[in-house]
Amino acid sequence: MTIPDITIEPPRLGEPYLLTPGPLTTSYAVKEAMLRDWGSWDDDFRGITLEIRTRLLDLLGEGKEEFDCVPMQGSGSFSVEAMLASFIPLDGKTLVLANGAYGLRSAQTLKYLGRDHTLLDKGDYLPPRGDEVAEILKDDPSISHVVAIHCETSSGILNPIEEISEAVYAAGCKLLVDSMSAFGAIDLKPSEIRYEAIVSSANKCIEGVPGFGFIIARKDELEAAKGNSHSLSLDVHAQWAHMNKTGQWRFTPPTHVVAAFLVALRLHEAEGGVVGRGNRYFENRDVVVSGMRELGFETLLKDRWLSPIIVTFFCPSDENFIFEKFYELMKNKGFIIYPGKLTAVDSFRVGCIGQMDENVMLQVVAAAKGTLEEMGVTSAAPPAIALEERAKLAA
Repeated sequence: MTIPDITIEPPRLGEPYLLTPGPLTTSYAVKEAMLRDWGSWDDDFRGITLEIRTRLLDLLGEGKEEFDCVPMQGSGSFSVEAMLASFIPLDGKTLVLANGAYGLRSAQTLKYLGRDHTLLDKGDYLPPRGDEVAEILKDDPSISHVVAIHCETSSGILNPIEEISEAVYAAGCKLLVDSMSAFGAIDLKPSEIRYEAIVSSANKCIEGVPGFGFIIARKDELEAAKGNSHSLSLDVHAQWAHMNKTGQWRFTPPTHVVAAFLVALRLHEAEGGVVGRGNRYFENRDVVVSGMRELGFETLLKDRWLSPIIVTFFCPSDENFIFEKFYELMKNKGFIIYPGKLTAVDSFRVGCIGQMDENVMLQVVAAAKGTLEEMGVTSAAPPAIALEERAKLAA
């Protein structure tokens, strides 16, 4: 499979840009890689699987030798469940750090799994902090594991994983990280941040397409995971052992997706790896935030917590603003935005990842400006209650 030079391309055939945290807009090369059929047992495909596992480990940098990578069929949530069920023993107790829908989903998953857990729920506006984690672990020595979300995409908060990790290991516990929407654009070097396992997905910052996720875990944790899982198909230890023995996936893999992901990984390397990819996403974020604020929109978060993955904006209070109409008009202009997930106030989200650069983000702002004019919205300012709530909770 040949890889072209890195360029940001417009979507083909009139496709809109996906301003979402994945699925996202992919390159032509990634799309074209799915035109060939593969035998999952064949040596060529086993070679693809091995190269993917090796390249993902390379993204860790120093300390990668202590880890191994285990791809897992299904959506990202499948891999999160696989990680939780495989690395948290039946008699373990977990502290889940939540500040949005995905932390809450981990808690819900643990409930389904019958694993004892407690929840720190920070709401939509703030991250969990290291001192809070330390206090909880001090008060409850029965806690063995902590689950943290790297980037909470329901709000766009980039959580402070380093200080969380320091608190977790100072208390003698183990950290599992859901880095679904950050891995590949934000460093998670084990030489700098301690964790036992992380999980991510093909259709996020590597810019592949949906169909599988992957767990990167310490080899000693993988060995110790034998017999923990509730599930045949989501057993990380069994998948790992089988792949290391045969080079194959235990059950039918999404072959076209896997082949496309290898192309995406090579493109990721050509762009400069984690740093290069992250820099583009940070630039995308800065351009869209600045432009939308000039139009009068307000971000949910203060600047210090804004991630380069996705940004949440409050919906305007103007009576002419109807989100469904705004969505359709933006789509007609070539941009699919994301509905909000907040419970207290109306919002929408604009993703910064995928095959987009600052020029595309300038077009997004221009499309938003034109859409407001079409709708007769004279002010993009949010309702006062939204700002009052943000100020109160962020104090």
